[in-house]
Amino acid sequence: MSRIAVLGMGRMGAAMAQMLASSGHDVSVWNRTSSVAREVGEHVGCHASLEPGDAVVDADIVLSVLADGPATQATLLDPGLLAALAPSSVTCDMSTSGVPSAHLLAHEFAQRGLAYVDSPVAGSVASVLNRALLVMASGDEDAVERARPAFDAFARAVVHLGPAGNGQAMKLCAGLVVHTLNSAVAEGIALATRSGIDPSVAYTVLQDSSVGAPYLGYKREHFLGTQAPVAMSLDLAGKDLALIAAQAAELDLELPALSGVITEVTRARESGFGSSDMADVVRAVLGEPVPDRTTS
Repeated sequence: MSRIAVLGMGRMGAAMAQMLASSGHDVSVWNRTSSVAREVGEHVGCHASLEPGDAVVDADIVLSVLADGPATQATLLDPGLLAALAPSSVTCDMSTSGVPSAHLLAHEFAQRGLAYVDSPVAGSVASVLNRALLVMASGDEDAVERARPAFDAFARAVVHLGPAGNGQAMKLCAGLVVHTLNSAVAEGIALATRSGIDPSVAYTVLQDSSVGAPYLGYKREHFLGTQAPVAMSLDLAGKDLALIAAQAAELDLELPALSGVITEVTRARESGFGSSDMADVVRAVLGEPVPDRTTS
């Protein structure tokens, strides 16, 4: 078994720590809010560190599961953390940080002779707990293989996409499809509702049709009700959409569907839905109140 540090105890990071510990790995965790790390540590039976550098001491694999590129860079390029990393360790960024962030981190780690893997994921917390995540890994192939003991605890597949940065690029491609589908489903349900069709019946029809992607299966409770906890907020969706737009602009690509989704998500956030689940776009379109969802 490996010694693995997990940095960032949001819902995804905490779920990964749980699966790693249950697989028999020696796990240490860190979070910017130390009380959250302690709570996760007590729940899954692993050590909680006060500083990221302390968490990575003697770690074979480091998983960074932080909110965005700036947070990831600030943590992984912290002098204390870099000094504490073992020369044989491999550090993996599993969040949606953006292509420029991946390039910067790959360069800085290479300058120090340290292994870095750009490895964002496709899936949800439920995917983690069911060992069903898809890991989009990029970077040195040997480093990716060295990280597999960690990935195998929660992933169904690991795809190697070439040099660092390609993982982030692929995650943005997948995100473009998911966010477009989310808006399309929301608008379809809104149109059905205003047409006098029971939204649950309309949703079942969509699920059973040619557009019935797995996303519709696990988001049903979010689209049709307000009791399911927030899985991905519209504020976080807005962050990802901005990264997609920046990548498209860098490549001189005009993406009309993306522009429409950004407009819709921005309008929903400005109407008070920022902390709501991304499926609550349907409520924003229908002019309904902001739901009072839990966040965990």
